[in-house]
Order: sequence, then structure tokens, then C-alpha cells
Amino acid sequence: MTPLPKKKHAKSRTKIRQAALKYKMPHLVKCSNCSQLKFTHQVCTKCGYYKGVKQQIKIKESKK
Repeated sequence: MTPLPKKKHAKSRTKIRQAALKYKMPHLVKCSNCSQLKFTHQVCTKCGYYKGVKQQIKIKESKK
């Protein structure tokens, strides 16, 4: 025989558990240099600045 639940779970208990699994939107802020939306604590993809300083972006070469 397959296992069965001992007692019925309330609807609110199920909904509270499911609410914790909801996806969250990423937190976006404006770049201080170009005003483009970017992720927090990341280099701006448009201008390459982070905290007012130009950063060098290293591009990895793919091996084929």
C-alpha cells in the first residue's frame, strides 16, 4: 500500500507554504554614470562603470 497523510492539511497552511516558493523580481537601480538600469553591486553592462570608476571587463574565450 502507498503511504497516505495521517491528517488533512488546512488550505491556509498549504497556501502559506506555496507563497514562500514565489519568484522574486531582481532589484534594479539606475547607473550613476549613464542612468541605465542595472543589477545592484554589478558593473553596468552599457558603460562599464561601478561606483563611479571605470572597470575593465574580461571576456573569456570559448574553447571549441
